[in-house]
Amino acid sequence: MRRSLSTALLAVGIMTFSLVTALPAEAAARMQIAAVQYDSPGQDRGGNGSLNAEWVKLRNTSRVPVNITRFRLHDRQGHTYRFPQTTVMPGKEITVHTGRGKNNPWHRYWGRTSYVWNNIGDGATLRDAHGRWLDGCGWGNGRGWVRC
Repeated sequence: MRRSLSTALLAVGIMTFSLVTALPAEAAARMQIAAVQYDSPGQDRGGNGSLNAEWVKLRNTSRVPVNITRFRLHDRQGHTYRFPQTTVMPGKEITVHTGRGKNNPWHRYWGRTSYVWNNIGDGATLRDAHGRWLDGCGWGNGRGWVRC
């Protein structure tokens, strides 16, 4: 009896340890950069409509809501968007537009008056509220958008 109890406790301990160590990897993969429109269609004249046609789309790949409040999205030059109070539902996407607009659950607006994402090559990086890297997507001079 004692041996069976010891074996059972050891198995529970191993299972608990495995679950605890698996959680950070799962958390890191829940929010991902899905696509980037780095070159807004038409000529880059700097109007708000053109700025908002430049965007980054993030996707919650998990089965649970993810609170991305204070997460940061940035380019290689350090232009940084910090998410306000935001929760992304399971399997849903949220788009961050460069220009001005009214935030809603599916669209966030950076409020910038100049472009962020370089057409000839750049990269988008997503970090959590503690600054830990979650995902990245880079591109060269291409067709104006990239699926990550």
